[in-house]
Amino acid sequence: MSINEGTWLTPDAYDRLKVELDDLIAQRPAMAAEINERREEGDLKENGGYHAAREEQGKMEARIRQLEDLLRHAKVEEAKASGDIQPGMVVTVAFDGDEDDTEKFLLGSREIGATTDLTVYSPESAMGAALIGHKEGDMVTYEAPNGAKLKVKVLAIEQFTG
Repeated sequence: MSINEGTWLTPDAYDRLKVELDDLIAQRPAMAAEINERREEGDLKENGGYHAAREEQGKMEARIRQLEDLLRHAKVEEAKASGDIQPGMVVTVAFDGDEDDTEKFLLGSREIGATTDLTVYSPESAMGAALIGHKEGDMVTYEAPNGAKLKVKVLAIEQFTG
């Protein structure tokens, strides 16, 4: 699923991120008060508390914007068993040349990572994009970020239940 189609999220992940967003927005007045208190301490050039509070506010506002955008464009649904690899599926692959070297991961949003012990690969990642639409038993070649051509064999596809 591309950025234009939205980011796939489970209903639980959406709810968790919505709670985080609401909490951050609720903290805005306290953060503004903190900055005002620090500003009143004196010379802003040498006021470490003021600068730290402003930096913290910047991080908080960036996370708010990130969450608002993510939730606005999210495609919220449970993973569907379809027989082929789609966002929301747990995929097990073996790397070509070393069948013992397997990796099991969730293909989906990294924001879901807090709800699972699985590694999460984005559908926009090199391997994630190459695997979309493939089935168990398929051999898939993709180009790694370093330019190397890698092959993986799809061993299993499961519905994500986290």
